[in-house]
Amino acid sequence: MMHINSLVAGLLIAFASTTLAQAQMSLDVAKITCDQYVHQKVGNPRTIAAWLSGYYSAKRNDLTVDLQALQALGDRVQSYCGEQSNWKVPLMQAIERIAASK
Repeated sequence: MMHINSLVAGLLIAFASTTLAQAQMSLDVAKITCDQYVHQKVGNPRTIAAWLSGYYSAKRNDLTVDLQALQALGDRVQSYCGEQSNWKVPLMQAIERIAASK
């Protein structure tokens, strides 16, 4: 019984430490590459795509969210960044290229 309690306590401490470490992580979005984005090395791609959508919308002073357009952009970015030849391209540059090719 004591062994199980110690194991549970250890797991809780490990979980809390992991949660705290993740909560304190911050990213310089300008440095994220397509490789990091598409292979989830810096977080969930959908979360990053949502943040970037908000960033670019704010630059245009657009306070609306078009969920279909967000999904479509996320799909296009995923496709572009998924090509190995684009893995070293900074994510923000990839988005600008995609937006310019509309």
